[in-house]
Formats: sequence, C-alpha cells, structure tokens
Amino acid sequence: MTSVPINVPGGAERCLVMGVVNVTPDSFSDGGMWFDEAAAIQHGFELVREGADIVDVGGESTRPGAARVSMDEELARIVPVIRALSAEGVVVSVDTMRAEVAKAAVEAGARIVNDVSGGLADPEMPRVVAATGVTYVVMHWRGHSHDMYSRAVYADVVTEVREELSKRVDLVLAEGVTPEQVVLDPGLGFAKNAEHNWAVLAGIPRLAELGFPLLVGASRKRFLGRLLADPDGTPRPFSRSDDATLAVTALAAHAGAWCVRVHEVGPNADAVRVAAAWKRAGAGT
Repeated sequence: MTSVPINVPGGAERCLVMGVVNVTPDSFSDGGMWFDEAAAIQHGFELVREGADIVDVGGESTRPGAARVSMDEELARIVPVIRALSAEGVVVSVDTMRAEVAKAAVEAGARIVNDVSGGLADPEMPRVVAATGVTYVVMHWRGHSHDMYSRAVYADVVTEVREELSKRVDLVLAEGVTPEQVVLDPGLGFAKNAEHNWAVLAGIPRLAELGFPLLVGASRKRFLGRLLADPDGTPRPFSRSDDATLAVTALAAHAGAWCVRVHEVGPNADAVRVAAAWKRAGAGT
C-alpha cells in the first residue's frame, strides 16, 4: 500500500484538510455525537462532501484526563466505520496508539496511521507501519492524557519539540519505516500549555526544516477557548471556537502545513484555499 502525502489530490497545491470522526462517548469537543456506528459512517461521508481530503477515525479519547479503553472496545468502535468509508474510496486515517488496532485498521482500508504517541505508547507500532507501507503521523508526545500536563516544562518549546520529534523519526526509521511514510505533528495541547501552543504554531517554519510534512491539529482546543474568554475569565466553549480554528488553519496553511485536522470541515476547506491563493499570488510577485 502506498503512503498518502504525495497521493492525496491537491496535496502538491494546497494544505489538506483532515476531518475528525470520534467514535467515542467522551471526546472533548463532540463526545457521543458519532458514537453510533451508522452515525459515524454518515458523518464521515458528510465530511468528504464538505471538502475533507482525509477522514480521521478514532475510538479512544485523548482529551486531558481521559482513561484508556480496552483494545477490543477500540476495535469494535472503529473497524466497521473504517471499512464502510474505505469501501467507498474515502482516504481514511486511524487515530490510535495501539499497533494491533493499527494493523486491523489498515486491513479494513485505512491508509494513514495517526499515532499521537509517535510510537512511544506501543513499541510495536513502527514495525507494523513499516510492514504495511502506509503513511505514519508521528506526533510529539510526553505521556498519556491522565498526567501529560505535569510534563509541560520547556526552556525553549520549539527547539525541544523539534529535537524530540527528530529523535522519534530516527527511531521509527531504524524500525523500517521509510522517510516517505513520515508526517510530523507538533502535538498542540499534548504536554503543552497555551503559551507553548502559540509558540509552536509560530515555529511551524522551523519545524518544517526537519524535512517532513506537518500535520497541525488546533481545532477546538482549550488554548483557543482561553484566548477568547469572557471578561470574567470564563473560557469560550469548544463549540464556539470554530472561528478561531479557521484563523489558525489559514495561518498554518500559509506557513507551510501539509494538513490541518479539524472538526468543522467546510469553512476550513475554504480557509486552506484562501491561503493557497495568497501563496500563489506572493510567488508571482
């Protein structure tokens, strides 16, 4: 199976859009909305109609403080959804930290493994990815959701994220993953506070110097709600931070992101096209 970065339509011309399908009861932004199998499948097709290039299917919440689910439960949640979407030609990504789940997902049709742990949660993951040949999203990660904020300590967050991602790449390549399979994700919100997240976004050009496509997942995350807090300090709800997500999408796309991972696809698909037009105009002057 071929890896995705060079094969998704439009990938060479603009930032891609990855739509999220959380087949979970407890994800931070839309927990329970797509927990039913039929609803999840329908939502995946809706995201494609709205402009998603990739649909990211996950069966385990990674929200702050989330507890892990069993492998059997994760498989039961996602495999039917992936199989149904892939059968209709949808480019599907599986959001998982487990090698066995990734293997089953690829067998069901997934073409991308989106591993928020970058192979740290399950050492078998890089070998599974190497054997399948699919695209591998390696995210910056310092620990599971229940205690990740205790690890949000940096002297220079962009430098340290870059160095830690580089080490992860070296390790997954040593396990047989090819450079062409690798996509990097700086892990916004994972072991990072709001200040760290903004610094990482501003540092996209430096992270891109590692030489791999970058996936940016800012959609509806807490740091946006806190930026847009009410005068009394109450953070804006996740569902009302989509406009801020659009701004991040346009800026990240203009800065060179390969793909943005979002919940509301339609407006973000418009935003990446605006960014692409802006870049083309700039290149012509």
